[in-house]
Amino acid sequence: MKNKEKIYEGKAKIIYKGTKPNTLIQYFKDDATAFNNKKKSIIPGKGVLNNFISELLMSRLSEINVPNHFIKRLNMREQLVRKLEIIPVEVVVRNVATGSLVKRLGIKDGKVLSRPIIEFYLKNDDLNDPIISDEHIIVFEWATHQELEEIISIASRVNDFLTGYFFSQSIRLVDFKIEFGRFWDSDESILMLADEISPDNCRLWDIKTNKKLDKDRFRQDLGDVDKAYQEVAYRLGVLSENEFKKVIKNDL
Repeated sequence: MKNKEKIYEGKAKIIYKGTKPNTLIQYFKDDATAFNNKKKSIIPGKGVLNNFISELLMSRLSEINVPNHFIKRLNMREQLVRKLEIIPVEVVVRNVATGSLVKRLGIKDGKVLSRPIIEFYLKNDDLNDPIISDEHIIVFEWATHQELEEIISIASRVNDFLTGYFFSQSIRLVDFKIEFGRFWDSDESILMLADEISPDNCRLWDIKTNKKLDKDRFRQDLGDVDKAYQEVAYRLGVLSENEFKKVIKNDL
């Protein structure tokens, strides 16, 4: 962590200047937050698990030609990623009704949707990330028509892939949040998936029991948050229990 130029520190990650042009180093913290930073805690090892899980999923998405910022994992907590101009819109894809969708519309919690719903939220903690429409995105020039169409297309592809990938490990992908950014190559920009894909921004339920294996365990005071994240990592095969214990021991 020494001799790195910090660019930004968020709730779950720290961003440093990369070692090569147009790159950044993304550091995964153990901090857990909910309700726009109103609830906070530390979950030992969470950053390590999210780093390994996100590496796997971003790599698999690259293999099916989904453009994303991931380049390589550097160590237990850091990734080298492409520097993007982040679009200030959070994209949420829902397969099962839960969370804010249930509160807003009175839908039965756990209802499997007839088709995925894609929602947009303004990325602004001070405004509590309000829900917005595609018209807002275009009128306020947060993205162009073409970019919005591409965002929807990529989000749908990501959902199709992740749904099957998690299902193969007896995990239901309930919903997830992703972000996008522009990678500038001279005067041309390429739209890419940004941030991370992990139990921090995915709702993941066990197929048979509906046991929650994500940050909802922290939001709802269900306990065993660390064990839930570990279980996802173990099922995906990114770390075994023994490997994780060794990693954590070396990380202390």
